[in-house]
Amino acid sequence: MPEPHRIDVTATEQVTAIVYPAAPDDAADISLILAHGAGANQSSGFMVQFAAALAARGIETITFNFVYSETGRRLPDRNDRLEACWRRVIAACRGGAIGGTGGRKVAIGGKSMGGRIASQVAAADPDGIAGLVLLGYPLHPPGRPDQLRAEHLPGIRAPMLFVQGSRDAFGTPDELAPIMRSLEAPARLRVVEGGDHSFKVAKKAALSQEEVYEFILDEIEQWLRALP
Repeated sequence: MPEPHRIDVTATEQVTAIVYPAAPDDAADISLILAHGAGANQSSGFMVQFAAALAARGIETITFNFVYSETGRRLPDRNDRLEACWRRVIAACRGGAIGGTGGRKVAIGGKSMGGRIASQVAAADPDGIAGLVLLGYPLHPPGRPDQLRAEHLPGIRAPMLFVQGSRDAFGTPDELAPIMRSLEAPARLRVVEGGDHSFKVAKKAALSQEEVYEFILDEIEQWLRALP
């Protein structure tokens, strides 16, 4: 069963993290911390479904709320506050306060904004990050391809998995590909054909929505298990 924990972010602020324990059969030697996107918290259907499904596949998964979402505010915190929250959750995981990590490797990532902030943390503090799982990386605001959010990516040393919808308004795979080619760290791009920023596909798509999610989950599990 998912296990809720409280994490101190500052002297006066706490957030809730939820640990989804790995199924004991064939549990992987890695924990994945996933952060939510700007418009939803860790209780969103997407976050719960993916965290539970990965745990069932043997990947211990940890989700958490940023401070603004913990307190019920809609407007995300400043970048520095979002990063500070991420660092406190990583520290709690490494220190054994949450999850059963022990000597497990730790990968980080998230949906949209949550993944972007994870990548900023990994670029600034690379030690101890085994890999990054970036689901719908928000390369730029919709309609503003000139405002790229990629300057920090070359500073990441850990392997990266990008999962991007082919019609993502925040950055298509074609827009992301040349940036990935400039990275020194290993980076893999998996495309959800017909998927939007949330990987939603049309009803007449070749794959059903559940099949799309299964495809993404397969990719995440296989990639995490293959990390050195």
